[in-house]
Amino acid sequence: MPVVSAPPAPAAPSDDALLERFAAGDTAALGELFRRYRAVAYRVAYRLLGREPDALDAVQDGFVKALLHLGKFRGKSSFKTWLLRIVSNAALDVGRQRKRDSWNHPAAAAAPPAHAGKPETAADAELDRADLRRAIDAALAQLPPAQRQTFVLHVDGEMSYREVADALGISIGTVMSRLCYARQKLKTLLADRVAP
Repeated sequence: MPVVSAPPAPAAPSDDALLERFAAGDTAALGELFRRYRAVAYRVAYRLLGREPDALDAVQDGFVKALLHLGKFRGKSSFKTWLLRIVSNAALDVGRQRKRDSWNHPAAAAAPPAHAGKPETAADAELDRADLRRAIDAALAQLPPAQRQTFVLHVDGEMSYREVADALGISIGTVMSRLCYARQKLKTLLADRVAP
């Protein structure tokens, strides 16, 4: 008996195709674009701000600004690059508006766990991961804003050096320099959390 396979699933439409559909009046196409990038936008905003409510506000502000300025998108970069630039700038705006103390206070860093050995239970492992996430967030908060934004776009935004450079309007060399300094400072700040 011959094996019958299902036809391949249709490929998801490209960002450009969705933008064309939106320009032709298909409002659902814009919704698809925002759904496609909401998780990465949230990760970027959260890493820049360190608090869920602030990150959600920044993503909402960024998406509203993107919608209002969609006519200014010229396709010189990818839609993702353009959108993440808007979201990261909105996150920095939210941070400035809230004048968050934790951005400049290293006391927010979590202390290493009391036990030095391997976690004994799943709950201990989860607590260790939560402590590490808090320590990373606190270390990121100590970076200068330009380094933090560059680092977060590259790591959490999953953007290439070129995409980060395009998003921030800087050279690739500046991206590389900011990332180098950010990594050095993070390595120093997290030295007690990372095994040799």
